[in-house]
Amino acid sequence: MFRSIRNAFITGLVVILPLGVTIIVINFLLQKLGTPASNFFFWFLDRQFRDMPAVALALEIISILVVFLLITLLGYCSRFVIGRILLRWMEKLLGQVPFINSVYRTVKQIVDTISQQNKAVFQEVVLIEYPRAHSYVLGFLTSKAKGEPQEVTGANIVNVFVPTTPNPTSGFLLMLPDTDVTRLKMSITDGMKLIISGGAVVPPGEGEPVKIENPEEARGRSGN
Repeated sequence: MFRSIRNAFITGLVVILPLGVTIIVINFLLQKLGTPASNFFFWFLDRQFRDMPAVALALEIISILVVFLLITLLGYCSRFVIGRILLRWMEKLLGQVPFINSVYRTVKQIVDTISQQNKAVFQEVVLIEYPRAHSYVLGFLTSKAKGEPQEVTGANIVNVFVPTTPNPTSGFLLMLPDTDVTRLKMSITDGMKLIISGGAVVPPGEGEPVKIENPEEARGRSGN
């Protein structure tokens, strides 16, 4: 009986979770975006009239739509010469403000990295020995290391993001020689499923893994 109740409760959670998350997101938009935007756009209206529940809700929804419309127009304008000039001018202005300039540059770098077209942030699913020998962890190859890490080590270093389980949004970055990284043929989606499920959902194997070779060793073998 208790198992049946437990299963029914879990099923109810699965059914209601999407609706609950949707309500939370809508409530967040109304409170954090709709209310301030409504006060900004409709400041000229009488305060008592704006505080009426039906009017306040309507103004908040209209304000959210206006904000989304302005963001969309900004995206279109950035494609043209005048829009690009205005954006560069704004970036220069923000770059001269202490603290704000560092925050803006950091956020911009993250957004530019994520929004790069035709280049996924996670390129491949890889397997590495961590935190000791014969102990393996799943990671995602993001890119080849450049700059000072490459110069100091004198090796071909790759960047591997190792997410935590079951929350893959947090994790840590490892810079490893490419010879210490084993590529897997599973997709990024399957790798995420494996991490989120804590190993419960294991995708089927698709053949032997491919070792990332050191380019110098590969050239040496080809020369021989």
